[in-house]
Amino acid sequence: MSRAPEFIALSDAAVRAVAGANSRHAALIEDAFGVLVETPGGGVSLSGDTRARGQAKKAVHAIADRADQGLEVNEADVRVAIGQARTGSGAPGAAPLPVGRRGQVAPKTATQATYLQALAACELVFGLGPAGTGKTFLAVAHGAGMLLQGAVDRLIVSRPAVEAGERLGFLPGDMNEKVDPYMAPVWEALTDILGAEQLRRRREKGEIEVAPIAFLRGRTLSHAFVIVDEAQNASRAQMKMVLTRLGEGSRMAVTGDPTQIDLPNPADSGLAHAVSLLDDVKGIGVVRFSSEDVVRHPLVERIVRAYDADAARRGRTV
Repeated sequence: MSRAPEFIALSDAAVRAVAGANSRHAALIEDAFGVLVETPGGGVSLSGDTRARGQAKKAVHAIADRADQGLEVNEADVRVAIGQARTGSGAPGAAPLPVGRRGQVAPKTATQATYLQALAACELVFGLGPAGTGKTFLAVAHGAGMLLQGAVDRLIVSRPAVEAGERLGFLPGDMNEKVDPYMAPVWEALTDILGAEQLRRRREKGEIEVAPIAFLRGRTLSHAFVIVDEAQNASRAQMKMVLTRLGEGSRMAVTGDPTQIDLPNPADSGLAHAVSLLDDVKGIGVVRFSSEDVVRHPLVERIVRAYDADAARRGRTV
């Protein structure tokens, strides 16, 4: 097999993305495929055997395409491209996502891409995993995209409040003022995607609604995208109630971390129970994130791994 270098012409932005800061991205590609990556100018040169070069070339093109779209390219994106090149899979056909203040919203890991594909294909999707994996942000982005496209009339966000007890009566203010402190991650995501002014207008028109889980009782949620966040703190009874609120033309994303249950009796958590019952039901998707999908500060991934290792030593299973 020939080991002659192969030159791939790329834009300057794509070359920078393939190389990465201090050639970190190029080193990841070299380690993954056993090739030599050089950037002589105007493109990338790949040296190695034919099969290795072919796989590396697919990864390079995937990274370059992302850079040419004006999207950020970080190590997680490079690892996704490497994984897809190894398996021969392409980017899943998820629905287009809106453009946020930091550019086009796009998956950064293979699991995030699978999650978006599930949100596009399934009426009900469970997103399970640790903090920082993007499960809530991507659900919000997907729901906001459906709202902007007119695919749904409302975006409804709900979560258990105050250690799942929903004891909000003692707090001052109206419903929004009582609940908003518990919904900060969701509002941050919506502000990033829609902008503060459009978010305010849509809230005032009732197109975007926030409510504790208890306030969904007795309602039928039609033509809406519903997000149930921090669902590990919903009881079994609450989970059954909220899942059966789905009405005509509605879809739902249920997100949570089964390792972070704040209920007095963790065994009463409705999230793991619901997944165990519904994992194989037609129309329902279950996507499990891991520490490898953490896309916050790199230290967060290491923290999650340390806690996972501790749980394994103690013989606990999630």
